Amino acid sequence: MVKYMIRRFFQAFIVLLGVSFAIFVISRLGGDPVSLMLGPEVQEAEREALRRQLGLDAPLYIQYLRFLSRAVRGDFGDSILAGVPAMSLVLERLPATIQLAIFALLFAAVVGIPLGVISALKHNTLLDYMGMVFTLLGQSIPSFWLGILLILIVGLKLRLLPISGRGSFLHMIMPGVTLGFGLVATIARLTRTSMLEVLEADYIRTARAKGLSEWMVTTRHALRNALIPVVTVMGMSLAGLLSGAVITEQIFAWPGIGRLAINSIYQRDFPVVQADVFFVSVVVVVMNFLVDVLYTFLDPRIRYK
Repeated sequence: MVKYMIRRFFQAFIVLLGVSFAIFVISRLGGDPVSLMLGPEVQEAEREALRRQLGLDAPLYIQYLRFLSRAVRGDFGDSILAGVPAMSLVLERLPATIQLAIFALLFAAVVGIPLGVISALKHNTLLDYMGMVFTLLGQSIPSFWLGILLILIVGLKLRLLPISGRGSFLHMIMPGVTLGFGLVATIARLTRTSMLEVLEADYIRTARAKGLSEWMVTTRHALRNALIPVVTVMGMSLAGLLSGAVITEQIFAWPGIGRLAINSIYQRDFPVVQADVFFVSVVVVVMNFLVDVLYTFLDPRIRYK
């Protein structure tokens, strides 16, 4: 297990190094931030002075080495527009995104897992068919369309929920449902498939032969083993929700890191874009590692050598 963890840490380092290079290169393909900050009427001498001040006059490989040396210390420089540390802007917006992602994940789990279990237990019945139609809709409906539909019907027509901003729990319902709806379908289908496979296993027949109740067989024996692939999806999905909430945050004006990244890209604020994307990349790598470790607790048969 220790050797496995060391190997995974090394792999994570390589991944983050590649991500840092990709972030650095891609963020500079959008244009010159100096032109955006100063406007077309400013003299070229003033532009060059600002480029030197921001370190943008050096060759790209020098800029990358500077970026890398600061990134290992969590220093991504100051925001070009706000003039404050870029990472502080990301950390300031992080609680809003975490709140939205956790709500979406809980919504997906609370709806998706029972739906998948019921579909498996009622295999090839009307309930199973209805559940699969629901999951098909969940995987087919784009999040931006669902978000706009909820705003028009629930927010504007029925006036049941606020349509934008972050405030009370009510503000979180529509963006959380929008973000988690597609994941409901994924979790439900995966739970159903896994449960159908587990219910045919020999140890399930043995548990029933011992006289255990169907509830005990389903929850204690079948569901625990069926949740292993589901946990993988949920662990990866949490990281994906943190990084993939961009559209939802834009639609509902949710002040998270996804909306911050989009605005920073539009404004060519390199330090903020780099800090934002690099932070999300670290979260994805850490969640991958934690999911692998969690496997050993869900299934004692799994051991890493």
